[in-house]
Amino acid sequence: MTTNKLDHLYETFEILDDWEERYRVIIDLGRHLPPMDEALKTEETKVRGCLSQVWMVTRVSDDDPVRYEIIADSDAHIVKGLIAILLMAYSGKTLDEIRSVDIDAVFEKLGLDQHLSPNRRNGFYSMVERIRTLSAVT
Repeated sequence: MTTNKLDHLYETFEILDDWEERYRVIIDLGRHLPPMDEALKTEETKVRGCLSQVWMVTRVSDDDPVRYEIIADSDAHIVKGLIAILLMAYSGKTLDEIRSVDIDAVFEKLGLDQHLSPNRRNGFYSMVERIRTLSAVT
């Protein structure tokens, strides 16, 4: 199911010629993130390496094998959209599925490798590392 969401996003980006329109799509994705409880926004849940404030936690399902739900939020609109993209790629997956995500390919296919500032790119990959760390230790 998450792959379908990414596929839909790829198709949307192919239709849009203008990066301003693509940024609007990313921001709109962020607007639809599930809310994160304010109590979860602590120093321990803060993602290091992001210029904006980003908080991230995982919840583990009772499934066998377990699946990881990622809950995250940011104080920046574009970063919330990037979080939404990461959730499409990682949330609801098993540890093996998380390990197999080629996030570089997702990043490149969306054109983010060429259209994000170095600081946003670093923040994006800091969030990826946080997801990998949280799912590995949970």
